[in-house]
Amino acid sequence: MSASQRAGEHAWHAMTAAEVLGVLESDPKTGLTPEEAARRLERYGPNHLPEQARESLLRKFLRQFHNILIYVLLAAALVTFVTGHPVDAVVILAVVLINAGIGFFQESRAEAAMDGIRNILALNAHVVRGGRRSEVPAEELTPGDITLNHTWH
Repeated sequence: MSASQRAGEHAWHAMTAAEVLGVLESDPKTGLTPEEAARRLERYGPNHLPEQARESLLRKFLRQFHNILIYVLLAAALVTFVTGHPVDAVVILAVVLINAGIGFFQESRAEAAMDGIRNILALNAHVVRGGRRSEVPAEELTPGDITLNHTWH
């Protein structure tokens, strides 16, 4: 059974460092070979959280109306209009639209901020590969890589 087949079958937190290295077929002095790291990267994929699909702008805007209080306000606007108070109904609808616009704007700004944070956090990792210290993008870390402490300046 290869290291990649055994990788998901262990309680890693309960193992010693030597046991983990044995299961992952890695060595603390030489690390993985660049070829083995490439194979594992291909097998396991990049070391990052999966990105969620982006909602369309229309769907994001319409989602602002999916709230029980908004439903109550829309029902109130309908009742107000039917009972002969169209100006009041328009005011209620305007409040609902302004609320949706503000929610849409805030959510868009929050997504942009999160994208900015993701770009800032694009880090590199210091590893041992093929017996040599190397710096690789953190996304390229694979099971079995030997990472080194890095002092921040």
